[in-house]
Order: sequence, then C-alpha cells, then structure tokens
Amino acid sequence: MSKRNDKVNTIKCQILLKAVELGSITRAAEDMGYTQSAVSRSIADLEREWDVTLLTRNKDGVVLTAQGESLLPDIQSLCNAQRTLETQVSALHGLTRGTLRVGTFTSVSIHWLPGIMKEFLSLYPGIRFDLVSKWEFAEVEDLVRRGQVDCGFLALPSGDALESSFLRRDRLLAVLPPDHPLAEAECYPAARFVQDPYIRIHEHWDMEFSRIFQDEGLRPNIQYTVNDDFAILAMVEQGLGISILPEMVVRGSQRNVAAIPLEHPRYREIGLAVRRGGPVSPLTRRFRDFTLQWLENTL
Repeated sequence: MSKRNDKVNTIKCQILLKAVELGSITRAAEDMGYTQSAVSRSIADLEREWDVTLLTRNKDGVVLTAQGESLLPDIQSLCNAQRTLETQVSALHGLTRGTLRVGTFTSVSIHWLPGIMKEFLSLYPGIRFDLVSKWEFAEVEDLVRRGQVDCGFLALPSGDALESSFLRRDRLLAVLPPDHPLAEAECYPAARFVQDPYIRIHEHWDMEFSRIFQDEGLRPNIQYTVNDDFAILAMVEQGLGISILPEMVVRGSQRNVAAIPLEHPRYREIGLAVRRGGPVSPLTRRFRDFTLQWLENTL
C-alpha cells in the first residue's frame, strides 16, 4: 500500500473494514457508534488520500471494488498491527485495568461519550468508567479542580486551576416550530426575540444565552422557563415558542423543529480538562488523546 506524507489513519481503515464486513454504511455506523455521514466521510477521505475507489454501492449495500480487494490484505495487516501495538503500549503503561472518572454534562453524555467509550473499551477492555454528569459547566470544573474526577468535559475558557484541551465549537441555533414563518430562513434576526414567545432554560444555567441578549441590547419576550433542553424541544415542537440551543442538542433530537443560525453567529467551545499541576495518569492522558482523535474522525 502506497504511503503519502500524512500518516495513514487506522481508525478510518477500521471503519472501512467494518463497512465491508457488514456490507452497509448504515450498519457500520450503528455498530461503531458513529453517524452515517461520518462513516461515509472517513471512507471518502481514504479514497481521496490514496486516489482509488474502494467501495461500490448497489441495492444490497456496499462491496469492495477490484482496487479495494487488492488493498484489503494490507489494510487488515495495518489494523491488526495497530491493535497489537495498542495492547503492548497499554500493558507498558498499566492500561490493562483501572477506573477512569469522567465529569461530563448531558449533551456530551448522550451524543459523544457512548461512541467514545465503545471504541476505547474495544482497545482497553479492562478499563471501567465512572461518569459524573452535572447540569452546570462550573460544577464539572469544580469536580476536576477538587480531584473528584480525573478529567472533565466543560465549556471553555476554564479556570486557571485547570489545563484544558479544546475539542469542538458547538454552534448555537435558533430553534423554531416547524410552521414558523422563518423556519426556512437563512438566519434568525436578533430583533425577533422581542416579538416571538421565548422559552428560556432556567436562569441558573442560562449564562451563555443571556450574554447574547446583553450583547444585542435586547430583552427577549420570555414566556416560559424550564430546566431541561429536551423539554424546550418538546415545547417548541408544539408551537409554544422559540428558543436557543446548542447544535449538538438539536441535531441529536428526533423532535420536529426547525433550527437555523442566529443573525450574529454564536458558539460555545467544549474542552476536556485535567487539574493543572497535579499528576495526570497514563490512562487519563490516553483517554484525552483518544477523544481528540475520535472527534476528528467522527464529527
């Protein structure tokens, strides 16, 4: 197999092998905990990097092309070698057993962690996870600072007591009933927040959204206050009002709502933090590095 300047990404190769094994992009995505688009993109990346066509699609699913068949033994050898190396490294660093305590919040717990954990445990089956989920980022930060968890997912920037790795920007979207007159608009005008009934997350957790209105110099037409993202989605679906929610929450929902960008784009930045100056175990470092790689290849 030819080698380009960039290192071959074994996760993409593993995704390809799973699609070939199951004969389906959709089934491979479900089995590995990825989205269907992420699986398709990973395989397309390999095809572009190697300048070959690996799969062909038919009514029954996907099969290897002749080029794919010729590369299959080398791809399998690469993945097997990677698994062997991971096992040897984990043994050297004591990653064959242990518990990883992770602080997190709801949307990460639902949309990221199951896939991350499944892949991680396939490499390190002796590891146990202890997840501590909180509503507020500040609570997760406090868990990390006090050493009650080994690492934590939170919003950036974090406090000086933490050392954080940036993971992703999560866009904030206006969430509208499907029959709202702006449901198909390119963006939601800021001035409409004073007109449309607004559903607010409880003020205890509303800092990032309240800052939007402060910066815009607006007072939204608040009609409801709730303490749950998914309750907001259900209320919006029923036409009770509009709201602002992170894209991660909206895209992972099955609710029939419209989600469009804000007139002035806003984001929250999500990171993974450890306690600054404290000992960071090999297991925690490996999980952090693995999470970064997983997100790069999945989202």
